[in-house]
Order: sequence, then C-alpha cells, then structure tokens
Amino acid sequence: MNKNYQKSGFTLVEIMIVVAIIALLAAIAIPNLLRAKISANDALAQSTVKTMSTAAETFATASNGNYGTSMTSMTSASPAYINKDYCGTTEAGFTFVCTMSAGSYTFVAIPVTVGTSGTTTYTIRTGGILTPI
Repeated sequence: MNKNYQKSGFTLVEIMIVVAIIALLAAIAIPNLLRAKISANDALAQSTVKTMSTAAETFATASNGNYGTSMTSMTSASPAYINKDYCGTTEAGFTFVCTMSAGSYTFVAIPVTVGTSGTTTYTIRTGGILTPI
C-alpha cells in the first residue's frame, strides 16, 4: 500500500524567517516609541511649570502684587489657583523644585535621568518666561 501523507505545519526555516522579520520591526519601532515618550515627558514638564507660573501670576494679581509664599496658598484658595502642589514631587520623569516668596518665584523641572526621562531642565521665573537649560 502506498500512503500519501499531507505535510502540515511550518518548517524551522519558515519560523526563523518570521521571527527575524518580527525582530527587525521591533528594532525599528522601539527606539521611536522611546523618543516619543521622552518628548511627551518634556512637553508635560513645560506645561506644568507654565501652569504653576500662571497660577502664581494670577494669585499676585488678586493679592495686590504679592506672590504666594508656598503652593499651599494657591491650592487652598477658593477657588484654587492650581489644583495640585507639584513642588518636591516627581511626575512623568521630572522632579519639580519651587522657590517662592512674596516678591518672586522660580519653578524648575529637572529630568530624573537626562536622555531617558527627559532632555532638558526647564526653569520659569517671576514674569513667566520659560528658559530651557
């Protein structure tokens, strides 16, 4: 008797080719995704220090030109000038440092790991001018 067997499944070579194609696609896509994440962290840091500056300037306008001496004065107002106190916290790969007095403020966003969580330190001072360092 002559039996004809049908071949089913994939050969080792075919599987290796598919794995190589997937590895090539991953090698192209992963660096792009990491760069997008760093760009998003940078944009969030800039936005956060700008928001804190806007809150401080608005507070000063309502307080006869005196800035708040802490974020608590702006978060506890009714209505609040800013909803969250970012000072001393780490958000999206940046640590936020705040220096506030009745006459001025400085807000700084420092990347936790330069090149991995963010690219630049962002500083905004009294008057609301953002400067990347």
